[in-house]
This record gives sequence, structure tokens and C-alpha cells, in this order.
Amino acid sequence: MKDPTERKKIVVFAEQRDGRTHPVVFEILGKARDLAERLGAEVLAVLLGYGVEREARELIHYGADKVYLYDCPALREADVIQYKHNIVKLIEEIEPDVLLLGATNFGRVLGPRVASAIRTGLTADCTGLELDESGDLIQIRPAFTGNILAWIKTRTRPVMSTVRYRVMSACSRHEERTGLIVRKEPEILPDTGIRMLNKGSASKLSISDADIIVSGGRGLRGPEGFRLIEELAEALGGVVGSSRIPVDEGWIGKEHQVGFSGNIVKPKLYIACGISGSPQHLAGMRDSETIVAINSDPSAPIFRVADYGIVGDLYEVIPKLISEIKRGGLQRHT
Repeated sequence: MKDPTERKKIVVFAEQRDGRTHPVVFEILGKARDLAERLGAEVLAVLLGYGVEREARELIHYGADKVYLYDCPALREADVIQYKHNIVKLIEEIEPDVLLLGATNFGRVLGPRVASAIRTGLTADCTGLELDESGDLIQIRPAFTGNILAWIKTRTRPVMSTVRYRVMSACSRHEERTGLIVRKEPEILPDTGIRMLNKGSASKLSISDADIIVSGGRGLRGPEGFRLIEELAEALGGVVGSSRIPVDEGWIGKEHQVGFSGNIVKPKLYIACGISGSPQHLAGMRDSETIVAINSDPSAPIFRVADYGIVGDLYEVIPKLISEIKRGGLQRHT
């Protein structure tokens, strides 16, 4: 039974790949630190892997008060069953009030398994975390394809959420910050039924990490239009994005989709080409630093969020932009 006088605990799952912490973890730690200071709580992180002690120290520098470190050769590969088993044992041991994970591909697979095992609710893909007047956590996520924001209060404990990447601000790194690293002996299951058959490496920059994104929409009128989008993105040193319609039509892969049901992005420059600006799409890119919209319809909703708007046929506008960039009239991103 949990001692009611004990400090509240916020646990952050510190996802890592090849010994490097995923950037979403630092964003979640920033929010957890903010919540903890208002609640008088402590921020705990759980890190599983092999050869990741340096990353455990980084978690302290970025806001964790304590890191539970599971460092073992058997955890080198991210076997979701091994991870789930050990995280569940830790949760049962320390009885936290809140458990937060990144809404990454792995987090979306791990989170429901942990929630089911500890019999708690899970609010997925949160874009905000706040406290009500009672100090209870309110989880905020877009609903109905981004048309509304749902404010969710969970009755079960711990309150468990996955958090979208690039929607929160990471706290600053403080070299002088100290904390405790607790080394835990993992319990390794002999056979989880999962085998790593092959491991590929991403050849291109992830759209969620890109500083420049050029996206195409229905206005391209066909898959061949993305050749023009790719040419502009390459000229600027950026990557290609898409609204939902081209993905649904099979013009481009879903990994390029920007929006609530795709990727949340926050680049320095976002160029929307032939995109009308549905609520679902706007929910995924409205926090971009600078938004440029190119559309032949002057009443398109995308112009309401754009910093710069160009009304015209994208097949006339984009070639001129590319020509100007190649001529040196516009500065290419490096």
C-alpha cells in the first residue's frame, strides 16, 4: 500500500536507439520537470539498453532526479516484451503517480502492453499535459481529426500517457545538476517469441526532425507532382511532406504525411503547396516557425495560418522559386 505522505512520482520512459536517447525524451522531461515543481513531486526515468550509462547521466542533466538503469547485453535490442516485463516490475515496486512515454513507433507498441499489464488507462498521442485545481493531471489530445481538443482526466493510477514528438519544449541541459542512478538487475525472459531478423538504417532525415519541409496536397493533381515538390525540397536542403489526400490516393508513402493522423512537425520553414488546410493537417504543422502557402484559391484555410501566401498555380510558382534558388537569389539551407 502506497504511503499517502510520500512524494508524488512522475516516471518517464527514456527510449533509446543504438545507445542514443530519442529527442522526445528530453521534451517529456521538460514537461515532467514543470509538473513536478508545481506538485512537489520527483521526476524518475527508466532506461533500458546496453552500454547506456552515459545516457543515464544525461537524463540527470536534463531534469531527472533519479534514473533506474537496466544495462545488460540481453537488452541491446529493443525487445518490447523484455522491456514491458521489466518496466511492469518496476512500476509495481515504486508505485508512481504518472507514467509518460514518447508516442514513437516503439512507444506506441510498448505503452498499451504496459497499461494492460498494470490495469491502468492510457491516453495516446497527447499534445499537452496540464494540472487542474486539485493537482490531477489533465491530458490534452486532438480528437475528431483535429477539430477539437479533448481534455482527459484518468481515474486509474498511475495516469499513463504517450506524448507526441515536437509538441513540447525540452528543458535546458545543466551540467551541474545532480541526481541518483539506481542500477537494476533486469529479469530476462528466456523466450519472448520475438526475433530480430534484420536491422535497417534510415537513409534520409526523418520528417519529424527536419528543419525544412516542402509538402504537397490535392492541388498536385497526381503523383507526378511530387517530382516538383522533391526538386524544391532538394534545392532548399529539406525533405518532402504531404497532406492526407495524396497518401490516401497512393501518390506518396504514409511516412511523409503531416497531420494529426501522420507526423507532428515543427520545422523552421514549412512550405505548403496545393494544400487547402484541413484541421487535421493544420494540427500537425501550425507550430512551424515560418509557414509559406502556395495555392490557387485565395480563400483556402491554409492562408489563415501562413506567414507568407502566394496565390497562383503551383506549377508556375514552384519552378520560378527553384530557378531563383539555383541562381543564388534565395539562400539555400545548409
